[in-house]
Amino acid sequence: MHQKQVAVVGAGQMGNGIAHVFAHKGWNVQLVDVAQPMLDRALAAIRGNFDRQVRKGTASEAERDAALARIAATTDLGVIADRELVIEAASENADLKFNLFADIDRHAPPEAILATNTSSISVTTIGARTTRPAQVIGMHFMNPVPVMQLVEVIRGQATSDSTTVLVMDVVRELGKTPVEVSDYPGFVSNRVLMPMINEAVFCLMEGVATAEAIDTVMKLGMNHPMGPLALADLIGLDTCLAILDVLHDGLGDDKYRPCPLLKRMVAAGYLGRKSGRGFYSYQ
Repeated sequence: MHQKQVAVVGAGQMGNGIAHVFAHKGWNVQLVDVAQPMLDRALAAIRGNFDRQVRKGTASEAERDAALARIAATTDLGVIADRELVIEAASENADLKFNLFADIDRHAPPEAILATNTSSISVTTIGARTTRPAQVIGMHFMNPVPVMQLVEVIRGQATSDSTTVLVMDVVRELGKTPVEVSDYPGFVSNRVLMPMINEAVFCLMEGVATAEAIDTVMKLGMNHPMGPLALADLIGLDTCLAILDVLHDGLGDDKYRPCPLLKRMVAAGYLGRKSGRGFYSYQ
């Protein structure tokens, strides 16, 4: 990919993080979302994250300013017509992604690779919504994107070898580590992580220990940098529930059954950091 032209569709936490790392590495980025206020918040978040990097010495002011100048934000999906790589970073909702990929397929040039940042939804099924399934692939970045090293590269049933090789190279160019995985529910990261988070929620529901105690056990006893309940708040409890539903439906095993407390908290709007309240309060 010699032109270094990428579009990121979806300007939420993951989308603005993806835009950040591409712009920092010299790519011209079109950031697309349906609402201008979301784009404004995304640009402010990107600037804030770059300012933090400048303070830490991991980026210079000149690098920050050059990267910010490489990001354009718009509500017009038509701007992807000249992009060689389009990355979808919308909410973890299957119908939303299916419809969005059909639109992206119509607007993107025929040679473009279409990637999804999905954390659990079938890349094969997403690719089948397009006219180019061989050019559809998963690029599952970890949160927070500018900090985390891993990108899961997920091959759908029809994803070509050439698409996979190109995307693996792009990830390395971003200074991150690509790991190729096959298209099964939850891939590797969330198939292992979500049952742990879910079991932590069961422990809380059953009164085994407080949230603070559960997280302390996992941090000090298992050397995890963050406890599972605090991590769930960071990810978003609605996202955790959506991934567990995909695992439960796709694999048919009750070990992935979402904890009733998790379902109740999502129903109440306690979604974690983004809503100000989850297993902890962020007011």
